[in-house]
Amino acid sequence: MDIDPTQPWGLAIDYAGRATLTESGHTIHVNVSDTSLSSIIGPDSISGTYSPVNVTAQFTETGEGGAVLRGTGRITIMPVGTDPVVPDPTAVRRAVAEALTDFATSATAYVALCARWQPDAGTEDGDGTTPDTEADPETAADTAAETGTGTPTDADTSTSTSTDGDPAMV
Repeated sequence: MDIDPTQPWGLAIDYAGRATLTESGHTIHVNVSDTSLSSIIGPDSISGTYSPVNVTAQFTETGEGGAVLRGTGRITIMPVGTDPVVPDPTAVRRAVAEALTDFATSATAYVALCARWQPDAGTEDGDGTTPDTEADPETAADTAAETGTGTPTDADTSTSTSTDGDPAMV
């Protein structure tokens, strides 16, 4: 990633702290923001310190069928003493490096997930998995309760012990 030495954060950001990079044919979205809840940049009234600044980067790649893999990275820059955070031109590079590492981790996990998926072999459910042929006791009880066959469970015969008097809560 090329750092622009004429820019305080190493790249040109807009008024809202956003920037878009295009590297090797890929787009990376960057956001620089403080963590305060106030719209006024100033020290916290209680602690007397300025808020930390987050630099985030997001890298996405879209594949076939609308599949999207994302990688995100975040660097937090803490203020020194009672001074505000000063721009760090290396923070964007580090956030982008974290986003690319996260993307590679997600891609590896996605490949592993795809390797476990079994192609549809004409099964009834059609979702590419083999249906579970074992009788599930919970499913059997639910089916019996829906059809009115079978015996009631403890939950069917219990009574409420609520004492708040609210009929909706009983």
